[in-house]
Amino acid sequence: MKQTLLKMSPKEALLIAALIVGVMGVTIISFEWVPHLSILLVLCGLMMFGGLRGITFNAMRDQMASGVLSGIGAIYLFSFIGLLVSALMMSGAIPTLMYYGFELISPNYFYLSAFLLTAIIGIAIGSSLTTCATLGVAFIGMTEAFQANPAITAGAVVSGAFFGDKMSPLSDTTAIAASIVGIDLFEHIRNMMYTTVPALLLSAGLFWVLGGQTAHADLNSIASMKQQLWASGLIHVYTLIPFAVLVVLAMRKVNAIYTIIATVVVALLITYIHSTPNMKDLGGWFFAGYKPIADLGGVNSLLSRGGIQSMFFTQTIVILALSLGGLLHALGILPALLEGIRHLLTTAGRATLSVASTALGVNILIGEQYLSLMLAGETFKPVYDKLQLHPRNLARTLEDAGTVINPLVPWSVCGVFISHALGVAVLDYLPYAFFCYLCLILTLLFGFSGVTISKQEQA
Repeated sequence: MKQTLLKMSPKEALLIAALIVGVMGVTIISFEWVPHLSILLVLCGLMMFGGLRGITFNAMRDQMASGVLSGIGAIYLFSFIGLLVSALMMSGAIPTLMYYGFELISPNYFYLSAFLLTAIIGIAIGSSLTTCATLGVAFIGMTEAFQANPAITAGAVVSGAFFGDKMSPLSDTTAIAASIVGIDLFEHIRNMMYTTVPALLLSAGLFWVLGGQTAHADLNSIASMKQQLWASGLIHVYTLIPFAVLVVLAMRKVNAIYTIIATVVVALLITYIHSTPNMKDLGGWFFAGYKPIADLGGVNSLLSRGGIQSMFFTQTIVILALSLGGLLHALGILPALLEGIRHLLTTAGRATLSVASTALGVNILIGEQYLSLMLAGETFKPVYDKLQLHPRNLARTLEDAGTVINPLVPWSVCGVFISHALGVAVLDYLPYAFFCYLCLILTLLFGFSGVTISKQEQA
């Protein structure tokens, strides 16, 4: 994505960018379009603009294809992640982790328990929305019995769920952030620990301080979910072996796809210890996601996950967003915007602030976390290269200001979903979603202080 087909002034580029944001904002927020349609509409407008300026369709198509090629690793990776989730479900790895995670529920520290358990389950399944819609709903249902504050409970659930979404190798947003800047998935996760671990500890401390008044609570809801999980026949200690393989290979810096393949193979072997699925079953689960054979009540939705098909939505939006990034660059819009603020982006702190502001702005204006990651990533990657900052710094900032901020915006995709699922307004739980805004604060502090900011390795 090196070639620029047009030259334009920063003012003209800013006007076009504002129109793009406006179109996406109106279509996604007001018309409730899926982001794919909004991006396609913008692409159509940009191609018409390019055609009027004398640019051939073939030239624009080639630049869009170049943009897609820059993130092709993510498109491949998502397919393997779909396979991995199915394999971890059918082997019992994720159900077993859930089962033993429920042991963390403490009547004395309800909010802390809610935070920690949703964090564990969030990492296990890699989906913040699924975690909120299942385990989160269960915790909200327990608030009356625990004599707890629903807003604080919702804040704990959102904090834990998005910790899991941010740090799970199964998460699509985590894979997007890594691939958009061109780094290994597990390298990205390791680097995020610099901001995530302190945010986790601070959040845990705050929820610990807020809790402690629910010693006589009813734990029937959790007990029922544990019974349903046990009835699945998937709960065995040995089923956690695939997770051990995943962690060990990741720590050894083995390529993410090779790590996933090895984990899937081990998970398949584990599956046949406690069950005997045929090849038709395996094919169906790997494509459409694992489905429990028996009706397990409320945990069915927790266990019905994975498959290549579940990745299609994300893969297509990645393709379209990368195409948009390629076209914005080719038409000279992104280079002109960068030229307009180039004199300001001279330090790691200013670059971090610019990335965070852009990701935050897209979340607020459009309400879409995928676009916040991809647009900010595509825009500022050249800036980080020029400052000789390692792209892992950019990926971390994208997550800290993009992924975890989306649930704090009342009209965002995550905000609307979570508020409806939990029955708690976004503005009510926002003050208690400590983890989400602590990540943003810490990434800005580290950016300006230079702590944990790494330079590119010299060849």
